[in-house]
Amino acid sequence: MMLLKIYSRTYQWIMKNTAHLLNWQPPAVINCVGCIEKLAPKLNENNIKKVLIVTDEGIVRAGLLKRMLNSLNEENIIYFIYKGTAANPTSKNIAEAVQVYKEQNCEGIIGFGGGSAIDCAKGTGIAAVKNTSDLRRFKGVLKVRKDLPYFAAVPTTAGTGSEATIAAVITDHDTDEKYAVIDTKLMPNAAVLDPELLLGLPKDMTAYSGMDALTHAVEAYINRSNTKQTKMLSEEAVELIYKNLYQSYTDGQDIKARTNMQRASYFAGKAFTRAYVGNVHAMGHALGAKYNLQHGQTVAKILPYILEEYGETVHDKLAHLGDIANVTDEKDSNAVKAEKFINSIKALNKKMDIGENFPELRSRDISDLADTAYSEANPLYPVPVIFTKADFIRMYKKLMSV
Repeated sequence: MMLLKIYSRTYQWIMKNTAHLLNWQPPAVINCVGCIEKLAPKLNENNIKKVLIVTDEGIVRAGLLKRMLNSLNEENIIYFIYKGTAANPTSKNIAEAVQVYKEQNCEGIIGFGGGSAIDCAKGTGIAAVKNTSDLRRFKGVLKVRKDLPYFAAVPTTAGTGSEATIAAVITDHDTDEKYAVIDTKLMPNAAVLDPELLLGLPKDMTAYSGMDALTHAVEAYINRSNTKQTKMLSEEAVELIYKNLYQSYTDGQDIKARTNMQRASYFAGKAFTRAYVGNVHAMGHALGAKYNLQHGQTVAKILPYILEEYGETVHDKLAHLGDIANVTDEKDSNAVKAEKFINSIKALNKKMDIGENFPELRSRDISDLADTAYSEANPLYPVPVIFTKADFIRMYKKLMSV
């Protein structure tokens, strides 16, 4: 354990103290009600005349593409649609999408949908410039090292923050391994935050994506690689989520709440792309790949268990987040405030019918899941408490349905 801790903390220190050398240029953000129609002129400004739209069947059936397609036609931009993205985008999805991109000689990519579609679009961009659909070569940090085609992200959920991150999470079609590709080259050139695209989002997806954003903000905030800016972004995201998530859940047509949740998702995405996620996501990615679970729901269930496990290591930080979320009393000790904040997460999960454990989880799978989570988390994630494989096994057992 001591060697693991020394190695991991040294690796994390190096990553944190060299991060300023990288190009963190954020996307050009188009942010207003109805602003999806401004994307086509933006593409024309960048001399993009032929694009691939990466999305999924649900988006197409819901008619969410209509206004964007009309504006593309008005700007004489030719488009092709790949709508095969799975809930957990796979290497097969990317191979299919990049085939369309190459056959049609596209010049840019639009990721339109939730985090899955945007991650699939990022993977497609990598495959296009690297001339391969085997993205396992780029698993980990800073292995792409080549500019992607012009890439615009259009989120239709408020949670993943993919429009503000340098990561893509891909599932290997053959092995079901879920892995992250992390490189500043994956930062979108443009992000369109149009809250009207969220008005038809079902209650369950509103809940799952919102709790995903909360998990991003909390993990980034308590990690050891945060900065003054990422702390501010996380604090702003937590405040917005606590004021607007349940309102978005109960009234999906509340444009103000939807706008604020979209902002929260973007802020949380910016925070964790620099300060990283942690053991919650490591465990969630392994579970999601194994049982094909919805990512936001998965991390929402795991988050309070991990925060409790961290104990007093995170009490001060969680106490401050509890104050921001307005779930504490001034007279409370930091330990009590931290407990109240964790309980507020449990309460949100309960109110939005997210659940608290995993009936899918089988004892025979726990060892392999722990191996996967351990490999993802260490040495990369600068978590408050480094978990061994035995720790991950113990935490997975806590998540089993009683």
